[in-house]
Amino acid sequence: MSSNIRIEKTCEFCKKDFIAKTTVTQCCSDDCAKRLYKRKKRDEKIAQANLKTEIKQKPKAFITEDQIKLINVKAILTLKEAATLLNISELTMRRWVLSGKVKSQKAGKKHLILRASLPVKEL
Repeated sequence: MSSNIRIEKTCEFCKKDFIAKTTVTQCCSDDCAKRLYKRKKRDEKIAQANLKTEIKQKPKAFITEDQIKLINVKAILTLKEAATLLNISELTMRRWVLSGKVKSQKAGKKHLILRASLPVKEL
């Protein structure tokens, strides 16, 4: 289908003004469109590489989906697992246990927490 729409836009790659014939046009020419596509792909790869580097530097800060599924199945949690489940730090969880906000049992040096005793997080 052809239309008589004429929209003044700015090219996302070269920043020049042009008249677009459709509402989804982003670039003034095919060359600019190809270069913009290549730039976006390069930026995505750089972002992925940066994320991998960050994960290698702080591996404990990122948890996998398998770990989350494993935590969701358990009825008795460790302090770290309970903190992960509530999306809070381990230190905050420890403070809650010591203040009595969350009930736990000690087994040796570990705190074991019943899932039912965890406060429900309101969204």
